Parts: sequence; C-alpha cells; structure tokens
Amino acid sequence: MTAPDPVRAARALRGAAAAVLLLEGIAVLFVPRAIAQTAAGLGGVRLTVLLVLALVLVLAGGIQRRPRGLEVGTALQVPLLLTGLIDAAMWFVGGVFVLIWLYLLQIRKELLGSPFGEPAAPSEEP
Repeated sequence: MTAPDPVRAARALRGAAAAVLLLEGIAVLFVPRAIAQTAAGLGGVRLTVLLVLALVLVLAGGIQRRPRGLEVGTALQVPLLLTGLIDAAMWFVGGVFVLIWLYLLQIRKELLGSPFGEPAAPSEEP
C-alpha cells in the first residue's frame, strides 16, 4: 500500500518522528532525578551524559526535515536504550520508545516504499 500523496505523507511522518525524539529527550531529563535517589547517586559524568543525550535528542527532532534526519534519529535509539545501564527503569522506557520508532519506520516503509528514502513527487496524469 502506498500513500496517494507521498510527499504529504512523508512530511507528516517526519513530524511524528520529531515528536517522538522530543518526547525521548524529555524522558531522558527525568532520569537524573531517579538516579539521585539511588545508593550510587548522581555523579558529574552521569549527569553530563544524560543532559548531552537529552539535548542531542531534542536537536535531532529539529533536523527531521533534513535528508539524513531519520538516520540520525535511528542511530540515537541505541544510546537511548543504553541509558538502561545508568538506571534500570530506562530499559523499559527506552525499549518502548525504540518500539515506537520501529513502528514509525514500518509505517513509513508501507506508505512510501522505503523507511529512509525520500518520496517521489506524484506524477500528474493528463
């Protein structure tokens, strides 16, 4: 199944990808509060890693209209999932976001024919 207007569908899916990345960045910002209450505590390195990851996720949401935006977002799913090494609850939260991202790529593949390729402009029929 392909979308009747692939350009419009691609634009909508890029918006959804940006929203998911923004929500991921917000979720990562909640992790320092959870870590601060554990026995290991929140050190400067952990805090820096989490804040940088949150910032990069939010910035990646902003570049979704660029040609390589989806690839960047897909690559950032790995560090998001690896935040589970810092706080065990993030295995679940990161896993849910990764599943949402994979679902978004699957929808994109069904509507546009490729999860990462740019859509072809609709051909005008006389």
